[in-house]
Amino acid sequence: MERKYASRPGVVILTISTKRYVYHGTDLIDEIDLEITWEQVRTTRDQALSDSDWRAGKDVVLSTPWKDFRQALRDLPQEHDEANDAADNWPVMPDE
Repeated sequence: MERKYASRPGVVILTISTKRYVYHGTDLIDEIDLEITWEQVRTTRDQALSDSDWRAGKDVVLSTPWKDFRQALRDLPQEHDEANDAADNWPVMPDE
């Protein structure tokens, strides 16, 4: 799993990857394909939603990009037949 930090200090939004890269120094020496399970997708998705819940609080106006991001996370299992496909098409966290 990769980690991408949100704009709130201490908040981490998780993403998931189907690749593992092996480097020797700065040289890429191997690329390994990983099999992702639906359990991994759902666990990572649930954590990403939990980590961004503060943006959806009653006292915070949720921007359209964040609404779309959170909805795309919720829709992952319905939008993809295979877990690896869901991981390869992971929603991009908004910059704002």
